Amino acid sequence: MITVNAMIQFREIDSPATPPPSPSDKLLQRANGLCRIVVDSSKKGNQIVDVFQRSPLRVIFPRMSVASAQEAVLINTAGGIAGGDRLECEVTAVANASIAVTTQTAERVYRALDEPARAFTKLKVSGGARLAWLPQETIIFNWARFHRETEIEISSRAELLALEWLVFGRAAHGEQLLGGQLIDQWRVRNEGRLIWAESFRVGEEVFRHLNRRAVLSDCKAVATLIYCGPELGRRVNLLRDIAGSLKCYCAVTSVGGLIIVRLAADASSNLKLALCGLLQQLGPTFGRGPFRVPKMWSSC
Repeated sequence: MITVNAMIQFREIDSPATPPPSPSDKLLQRANGLCRIVVDSSKKGNQIVDVFQRSPLRVIFPRMSVASAQEAVLINTAGGIAGGDRLECEVTAVANASIAVTTQTAERVYRALDEPARAFTKLKVSGGARLAWLPQETIIFNWARFHRETEIEISSRAELLALEWLVFGRAAHGEQLLGGQLIDQWRVRNEGRLIWAESFRVGEEVFRHLNRRAVLSDCKAVATLIYCGPELGRRVNLLRDIAGSLKCYCAVTSVGGLIIVRLAADASSNLKLALCGLLQQLGPTFGRGPFRVPKMWSSC
């Protein structure tokens, strides 16, 4: 009996406890960054009315040679985005203000365990103001999960140029995307009325098929550029003329009071050169102001 009891006791001690939880992004330290910029106009030019920043997002205002334009540069001090991170940026331009917003470098979205990284961008422009949202590229790593939402509110007499572009994998490393999740949404309202909505979704099993001819073929980088402002008809024709001179795939259309430009290239460097060429050729039409190649785009 003593031997039997000892065996029973041993088995009870050796029996497995509650299994450990599966690895999750929720168990790790996550970033929750916030940046807010409000710019107005004054007799001396642009005036920064409000700036708020919460780590890991920072904003700086480099000195500009053109007094009529103000450029803001966003910095993610975390060095990238991981699963479960949340970054939010809001830019407001009012009363004839003029501002261009870009990023210090390309954004990188790293592999996630189970939670998506989320990025929210809200742009407001009114009262004759001019706003250019021109960040550098967002690079999607293998097995990344990324949800991005861009909301735009524009009123009459205001002018807006907004860009977002994606790079699928690190070409220099020969990376092929095998899985992950991507949701990229746009919502644009004019005087409170929804005029354009779009959702680009790539699910778990779709990444490995992006190179098919019916999807992206040999393109590794894609961009969407939208414009809202005066003289849409003339500027649509101008952009279509420019599209033919760019060394990438490019198409231009007008819908709902917006101009929408799509670009795609086989490498991020080629897409960047195409975007630089487009912005440089638009300069004479738009005149002085924020609609130009940002200084941070040093490779152009």
